[in-house]
Amino acid sequence: MAEDQSPYVNQGNWRDTPARQKLVALREALLRLHKTLLEMERREYQKVHGSVSAGELFRLVVDDPQFSWLHNISEFVVRIDEALAADAEITPEDTRGAISLARKIFAPTETGDGFQKKYFDAIQKDPAVVMEHAELVRLFHIEPPGAENQ
Repeated sequence: MAEDQSPYVNQGNWRDTPARQKLVALREALLRLHKTLLEMERREYQKVHGSVSAGELFRLVVDDPQFSWLHNISEFVVRIDEALAADAEITPEDTRGAISLARKIFAPTETGDGFQKKYFDAIQKDPAVVMEHAELVRLFHIEPPGAENQ
């Protein structure tokens, strides 16, 4: 009997439609970006408060205002996970919608909403964030802007 695979990765079978593969790639890019931003915030926090353990970091991520802006990314990944775990096939429309939303959320701007401003600041501050943002932008080019209206 074959072992069940995680629904959050490409399956290596008929379920791996191009739309699903794009959504998995978006998920993976967001997770890498989230990790990079989390490490950046951890370093900033530790400059002021001293070293924190992994358990303390978890509490900070959940409760501390310095980390709260990262919840947007967590929530986005959860929505993608729900779509990938569902029995329904991932459609091109699903993928276009997710990429379109990501394109709007991850538009860094000096004058944007809370998240967009924090994201802009992170890109200015940390070269690792720049690299992860570049990968995300590369994925955005998979679905041209406006494709969700077709």
